[in-house]
Amino acid sequence: MATLLEQIKTKAKSNKKHILLADGIDERSIQAARIIVDEGLANITLLGNEAAIQEKAAKLNVKLTGILIIDPETHSKLQDFTNEFYNVRKAKGKEIKLEEAAKTVKAPVFFAAMLVKSGLADGSVAGSLSTTGDVIRAGIMGIGTAPGISVVSSFFLIIFPDRTFAFADCAVVPNPDAKQLADIAISTADNFKKVTGVEPKVGMLSFSTKGSAKHESVDKVIEATKIAQGKRPDLTIDGELQADSAIVPKVAQQKCPGSKVAGEANVLIFPGLNAGNIGYKLVQRLGKAEAIGPIIQGLGRPFFDLSRGCSVDDIVSTVAINAVMGAV
Repeated sequence: MATLLEQIKTKAKSNKKHILLADGIDERSIQAARIIVDEGLANITLLGNEAAIQEKAAKLNVKLTGILIIDPETHSKLQDFTNEFYNVRKAKGKEIKLEEAAKTVKAPVFFAAMLVKSGLADGSVAGSLSTTGDVIRAGIMGIGTAPGISVVSSFFLIIFPDRTFAFADCAVVPNPDAKQLADIAISTADNFKKVTGVEPKVGMLSFSTKGSAKHESVDKVIEATKIAQGKRPDLTIDGELQADSAIVPKVAQQKCPGSKVAGEANVLIFPGLNAGNIGYKLVQRLGKAEAIGPIIQGLGRPFFDLSRGCSVDDIVSTVAINAVMGAV
């Protein structure tokens, strides 16, 4: 039976997208680009100084046949993107000089955001050289959030031999308010279905199950659940639920027998970053689960971050997920 990652790669091949590797001068990006194109996962463009990329590829003995290169400094869209960014910032009351706008847009990760926004690419992956802050900032300022979504967040795919979950948010938003938490739940549910093909059942996690404890932090989860259910009645969402109530059928039968989610949740929404980050690391390290992510979500188009310690294989896998999440 094919693994989830193999299934994702098969989906990517069947609906080939044009994905940018914004940290194109990084050796890992160059090596990953060759693998991605050879495997037919996506069409790839490397961003950065063309001469530097060509030189590094030659040293690595990597042929760039079938791989495009874009140098933001010399690209024909540079002036258009500069003017667009300048006008958008000005319209928002942000004082910026045209020279500053040009300097910002020339940065490969930001130029990637403008290319994706303009429809000249389907998605972007960066982070092997760029910081998470730079990637998210470029995504927000260059692309903007998805319609109806108020916050950029992230999720992890947590993979066990017999079951796959999405955990969110474990990497971006420290203390989401109720509206943001609801939008994190909606984004994660939609993306879980895109990536896995499985219908999401969303558990809004807390230290309380259906009123078993009273606290303002529990109230936030209850409110977020109501907001999410109101915005997306087509999704199966329930809360507030303790973790065992969300995923263990016997516990769910005792604590919340009428819930359509309890005991069967596959999308787990944590009330804050402390709980989310601790939770995924415990499951990964002690539960021996495979954790893929963080996968950035909530932007208008797929625009992903990587750990700067990522491997070539990590880039390949992330591009495949990016391509699948960009599929209509």
